[in-house]
Amino acid sequence: MSRLNGTDHADRAYDIVLFGATGFVGALTAEYLAAHAPEGLRWAIAGRSQEKLERLRERLAEAPGVPGTATAPSVPGVLHADVSDPASLRELAHHARVVATTVGPYITYGEELVAACADAGTDYVDLTGEPEFVDLMYVRHDARARETGARLVHACGFDSVPHDLGAYFTVRQLPEGVPLRVDGYVRTHAMFSGGTFASALTQFSRGRHILAAARDRRRHEPRLVGRRASTPASAPRFAKEVGAWALPLPTIDPQVVQRSARALERYGPDFRYRHYAAVERLPIAVGGVAAAGAVFAAAQLPPARRWLSDRLKPGDGPSAALRAKSSFSVRFVGEGGGRRVFTEVAGGDPGYDETAKMLAEAALSLAFDELPETAGQVTTAVAMGDALTERLRGAGITFRVAATL
Repeated sequence: MSRLNGTDHADRAYDIVLFGATGFVGALTAEYLAAHAPEGLRWAIAGRSQEKLERLRERLAEAPGVPGTATAPSVPGVLHADVSDPASLRELAHHARVVATTVGPYITYGEELVAACADAGTDYVDLTGEPEFVDLMYVRHDARARETGARLVHACGFDSVPHDLGAYFTVRQLPEGVPLRVDGYVRTHAMFSGGTFASALTQFSRGRHILAAARDRRRHEPRLVGRRASTPASAPRFAKEVGAWALPLPTIDPQVVQRSARALERYGPDFRYRHYAAVERLPIAVGGVAAAGAVFAAAQLPPARRWLSDRLKPGDGPSAALRAKSSFSVRFVGEGGGRRVFTEVAGGDPGYDETAKMLAEAALSLAFDELPETAGQVTTAVAMGDALTERLRGAGITFRVAATL
């Protein structure tokens, strides 16, 4: 394994520790790791309730292995850790080579674990889609992580793996050394996760804080010299290339893509990315914009925000049968150097099953794959790029070139 500080902490008790394992997505991630663990994986589940952790461990031990194989499930260790007890988080970080966490909203519960991992030189992955949190963690902990060799990789679920790795995959189909333009169009047929909804409500109520954190980050980030990477605002439009109405998506995903483009010269001297929801029928598009506006307005009022948060709580989730009917597709249109390419990243239930898969495979990639030398706060494309793309392909997520012109 390539590390800037020359060590992969092989002497630590666990390769991976999953924090927040008893929540809905946390349990799905634990089940995935138990069923798909490579031989010899040393891993643990962590959280504040010893009783819940022990029950989960027993359930994992009784579960079947991967269908069609004789593989038995990998049974994890159990560690106590609590977001209200920073000492327990520091101890957790020192036990692991990689820590994966599902405990959000991250702006409320996340920083102490990031700080612990940065200090301990421990790799870190999470599921945040919160721009404020990511920007604050960069300002406060990137420098320390670079000193210790820790890789801090945020947004390792549906926010923002398909979009970040999809844009990276698209760029690699285009010529090098020329200006590139990539547009991403997202389609989902699924329920929002409780954690995603809670994070969205938190963000909607913290507009000024989000802008302040972004400004502070820009003051600390090194300037990009001789190259450009932009994510310009755009208006709703009908996109003939995908046969749908394109509605700009105000998510963290384009920011993550832009940071990958800033870090990697393969994105060319002048890279532009735009991010949309693809909606086939105009009335649905109009209704979606109106609904988002209503939720945004309600989130400004604490009583309304509390009422909304009670409708879908973190840790809640749909049945396995309902998740089995869910899916996502992100189609990319890339242009540059006289070439045009259409690509797609697609999979099953985005908010739960595939998010758990992405988080687990990201942690496994950091623990076991030969990766580029990097440290500090980095994106999935920068930290794991091709290795994670191939892992996800092997796990059933599609990365394909649909057409080249």
